[in-house]
Amino acid sequence: MVRPVTDLEGHPDIVELRERYDLASSTPTGYIAEGLLLLTGVYLAISPWVVGFAGAQPDLAVNNLICGIAVGFLATAFTASYGRTHGLAFVPVVLGVWTFISPWVIDGAYASGGSIANNIVTGLVMIVLGLVMLRLPGIGSGRARR
Repeated sequence: MVRPVTDLEGHPDIVELRERYDLASSTPTGYIAEGLLLLTGVYLAISPWVVGFAGAQPDLAVNNLICGIAVGFLATAFTASYGRTHGLAFVPVVLGVWTFISPWVIDGAYASGGSIANNIVTGLVMIVLGLVMLRLPGIGSGRARR
């Protein structure tokens, strides 16, 4: 018998997989990664005003604000329900790569040293934390529990 698509939400395998992801997220590594990812997103959002390039490079400032808010929302979603949002764990890595290269893409030769250094460090931190979220303990084993 074929199950309707709407009935898959309650399928025992999906329920078990979500519980497994939620358990992995509730480890100390998960807590630390989620918290640091949230702080990184908040910092990225306010960094143009902290570092002082918001007035001189408005396009990069808007980019950092939007990317920082997105990362902050993702970190909050991971904290609230990693079992349902684990499929988005690659997004901080992608946004980290974008943050790393964005001073040259957006402002080219006019990017200031402060904005470049800020985005390089913040981008690398986002990449590392995103990779940690992708490989939380108990998820990446590749073997199903029996």
